[in-house]
Amino acid sequence: MLPRTLKFKVSLYVAITLTVAMVLFTFVAINNQRDQLLQDAVNHVTQISEVITKSTRYAMLQNQPDYVLRIIQDVGNQENIAKVRILSKEGKIIHSTYAPEIGQKVDRKADACILCHQGEQPLEQVPQSERSRTYVTPEGRRMLGSMEVIRNGPSCYNAACHQHKKAQTVLGVLDIVYSLDEMEHTLQQNAIAIAASSVAFVLCVSFFVMLFVHRLVYVPLRDLESGAKRLSSGDLEQLIPVRSADEFGELASSFNAMTTALRNSHQELREWGRTLEEKVAKRTQELRVAEAEAARGEKLASVGLLAAGIAHELNNPLTGILTFSSLIRKSMPDGSADAEDMDLVIRETKRCAAIIKRLLDFAREKAPEKKFADLNQIVLGTARIIERPAHLRDIDIAMDLDPGLPPVWADADQLTQVIMNMLVNAQHAIEEEGNITVRTRRTEKVLSGEAGAPAVPAVELAIVDTGCGIPEKNLKRVFDPFFTSKEVGKGTGLGLSVSHGIVSAHGGTIEVESTVGEGTTFRVYLPLERPPQDAPGDGSGSHA
Repeated sequence: MLPRTLKFKVSLYVAITLTVAMVLFTFVAINNQRDQLLQDAVNHVTQISEVITKSTRYAMLQNQPDYVLRIIQDVGNQENIAKVRILSKEGKIIHSTYAPEIGQKVDRKADACILCHQGEQPLEQVPQSERSRTYVTPEGRRMLGSMEVIRNGPSCYNAACHQHKKAQTVLGVLDIVYSLDEMEHTLQQNAIAIAASSVAFVLCVSFFVMLFVHRLVYVPLRDLESGAKRLSSGDLEQLIPVRSADEFGELASSFNAMTTALRNSHQELREWGRTLEEKVAKRTQELRVAEAEAARGEKLASVGLLAAGIAHELNNPLTGILTFSSLIRKSMPDGSADAEDMDLVIRETKRCAAIIKRLLDFAREKAPEKKFADLNQIVLGTARIIERPAHLRDIDIAMDLDPGLPPVWADADQLTQVIMNMLVNAQHAIEEEGNITVRTRRTEKVLSGEAGAPAVPAVELAIVDTGCGIPEKNLKRVFDPFFTSKEVGKGTGLGLSVSHGIVSAHGGTIEVESTVGEGTTFRVYLPLERPPQDAPGDGSGSHA
């Protein structure tokens, strides 16, 4: 159960992130320290080389090899000095703290010689940075080797005891081997100390993060969860504690306000149930429905006569709104929130004008004005209109749109009306909180009513709600004019009928599936290919 909690997940992710960061930090720190210690060792060995060279110069001038050997042995007895030796120009070991190798000749390919003897002629000058080398002995010990060139100076070739000519610039090489065991031990101890500190730091930070998440997030969420469970079981009396003034505190206050409103509404419903008789309410409702149907029939009969007057009266203020909205929009910067809101006002004003125009076209039976349109954009634009009233009723509108959906040959305003009708119906079907899902996808569908007709490329628009559902006996009547199961004043029974006519005029079909208590799904299928009667030669549409 613990790995599923939010505080455990947050602490785990923080611990993983900090662990990765500390591992990288430890790696970088150890590498930097290794480089620094190695450079210090190189500098130390270089200083020792200079001291030996200067200390043995006088003994060499006096031809006192025993004194030279004593000097390098004294130096070789120092801590971490593994070996000190002097090689002649020909590669012969003249002096060494390791006696068995005195007199041996070193191969030019050896580590101490390869830097100068890379070619046929040895190098006269070797940069200071390249005079040191590191290697691992067969026993597994890391060593630092440093060589110092012994040059033939004026004091050498002018001395009577020496046979070196002035042209001979190099007399030999001083080679010092320095053990890096102490450095490796120091690095190991530092790595262990840094790792231990990092582990302690990660554990402490993770622990405090878990405490903060538990106090600031987990406890308020647990309060909300327990309150929701009590609310679902019918307990409307107990409120959840408001522990802070942040977003969780505001959420808890809103939850308590909702609980109080539900409790008051529940009390009012029980009071109404005691004062009203079921039969009287039912008969009164039936009478009101009958009266409303009669009134709607009379009103619809006069729509054709009033359409011209309504269009004239509404087009004038709509023209003014559209004109001044367009002027205001030009003064706004593109991409701002105000510009987007004003674009919405302009777009919806144009749609209102199109609705009035379509009212006249309906009476005159005018064909839709089709052009290529982006169905996804139509869906998103329509959903924005009802998104806020749906949110106020705790209805979530989810989009599952195919980004690769091709344009459809349709009247965008009429499709907007179809989508609006179905979204509004879905919203009305959800009594309390619920979900509305809008999906688009490309498919193949038999759109012709002829027997044996093949499936054609089509676009499917599905609107799924979690509302009360439609009884099976009413499924065949939902597209009939004036048929509605809504309360009086909430519907005319024309929305789905008009939508069915619009889709049919576009060569498509509408299907409905519903289960009482679970929800309803409307599917609209529109053809992707332009019908032959809408060919470009007919002048019936264009690309948009």
